[in-house]
Amino acid sequence: MPSTGASERTRLLSSPPLIARAPTPAAAGEDDVVGNILPEDLSDPQALRPRTRNLVLVSVWCGVFLGAVDTTVVASLVTDISASFESSNQASWLGTSYLLSTACFTPLYGRLADIIGRRYSAQLALSLFLVGTALCGLAPTMNLLIIGRLVGGMGGGGLMAVSSIVASDLVPLKKRALVQGIANLFFGAGSGLGGPMGGFISDWAGWRVAFLGKLELLREPSTTIPLLVASLAMVFWKVKYRVTGQGKSKREMLRRIDYMGSITLIIAVSFPDSELSTAILTRTMPLDQLGSLLFSLSYKNNQALPWSHPLVWSLLTVAIVFAVLFVLVEKYWAFEPVMPLRILMTRNGLSVAFANFCMSFVTFSILYFYPPFFEVIKGLSASQSGAHLLPNSIALSCGSLFAGWYIRHTGRYYGLIAVTSFLPIVALISTMTLNEHSSTFHEWFGIIPAGFGFASLITATLVALIASVDRSDMATATGITYLARYIGQVVGVAISSSLLQAVLNYIDQIRHVSTSIPSLPPSIQPLARSSYLDALRAVFILNVIVAGISFLSCLPLREFPLPDTFREEEERRRDNESARMGRVEE
Repeated sequence: MPSTGASERTRLLSSPPLIARAPTPAAAGEDDVVGNILPEDLSDPQALRPRTRNLVLVSVWCGVFLGAVDTTVVASLVTDISASFESSNQASWLGTSYLLSTACFTPLYGRLADIIGRRYSAQLALSLFLVGTALCGLAPTMNLLIIGRLVGGMGGGGLMAVSSIVASDLVPLKKRALVQGIANLFFGAGSGLGGPMGGFISDWAGWRVAFLGKLELLREPSTTIPLLVASLAMVFWKVKYRVTGQGKSKREMLRRIDYMGSITLIIAVSFPDSELSTAILTRTMPLDQLGSLLFSLSYKNNQALPWSHPLVWSLLTVAIVFAVLFVLVEKYWAFEPVMPLRILMTRNGLSVAFANFCMSFVTFSILYFYPPFFEVIKGLSASQSGAHLLPNSIALSCGSLFAGWYIRHTGRYYGLIAVTSFLPIVALISTMTLNEHSSTFHEWFGIIPAGFGFASLITATLVALIASVDRSDMATATGITYLARYIGQVVGVAISSSLLQAVLNYIDQIRHVSTSIPSLPPSIQPLARSSYLDALRAVFILNVIVAGISFLSCLPLREFPLPDTFREEEERRRDNESARMGRVEE
């Protein structure tokens, strides 16, 4: 669906280029010749030598890899962790808590990257992620472990968003898809290896080592530097460029942050209870008493409360009220809104956000509820169950690279999005038919279309959104896509968990400890497995519906031309702004 003109791509008034560029030869704008600039100017990302540019990208991609590992590592650890603390009904919060904090804090990094700069934003994300990982491995209770997941998620979401923003600074738009495809290789490798790696380590040395293993290398000076520390050092060393509008002092940076928008967004997604501090210190209150929409779902099913219970409907009300307040703050009061609504109100902005939400809903439901099929229904170990996610990991990597290659060579993305957004529907229909007698091929390769389609879609839709906005809005637009993804992940895991528990409502022992099936009398075990399989199928049916909605939301997308160089991109931006200003004067 090609389109010409500047209707959705430009702003009403002319704005300066996003990057604060130092004086360089005119050829510096061409991506193909930046390696000839001597001496190298680290303050201008478009003038970096290819070697330096690649080092910068790898430094942020290492963080992406570890962040992706953390999103799925608990998928194969849930059973062991919940059994260790005897808190199976809180198990869903191991995944939801991480995704919840990423959903809350990811959009903040988009604006922070403009205010405090790319380097400090990346360092903040890496530091929070490191602290959260350590807390998870050392937690003495389930509540404190979930808090560690919350802290890790605050950094994990930033790792993804900042890496994408940095990549957009370093490469022209037409090549951006291929670079994003490579970045998604790191994400795909991390998310795919997280499950099998977590299961293997849990079987071998216990679930705590699955978290602390990322920090163990710190204890021996002669060993290789951990990826987290290496990434921190490389970001500090190489990411030195500034962006137009970046704050010059700490006071200015703090003054420009959209506090009201950030607070209302966080409360809308996760409303904190006033008794949080006391409850955590005394360890008397389960952590799933701390939220709004997601927590009300937990109360409804995990705590077996009816919809009419005050805790359920009051938290839903809080979520709605603060969501409305967030919209009002962003539209009328925020000077530099954390999520500019004008981007969401464009055709591409709304379509991309909704498609990313729905597809993330589906993908992470699969990641969290595919391994339990093999552990509960087939009776496999945690490592064997997690290993069934490996084909999905390979599909994620291939889908990302294919999307990047296709867009780089054709300069188009609409047809690719339309096709790949349909693939998860195929995978889910295949998953719905799984049973105790399914073939090996079906069990290992049935979810491949889901991984391939998801990776291709998020790569192509990111380019579609960036292409439709001005470069000065690139960072916040990127933050919006990640916000949509993470909210989709949170809601997907929470609602799917809620549905699973609701279907299992009458089998209380299985509901709280799924590994108890082998301890049941032999005559009852087949019935218990059948009931659990019915619950899993209900989850997959729900996700088929959501995947269909995602496909439909991609159809209204508009296709924009993709510049091949920074110079071409700048010229097109100026032409579009001139055309817009001419229409305004008329």
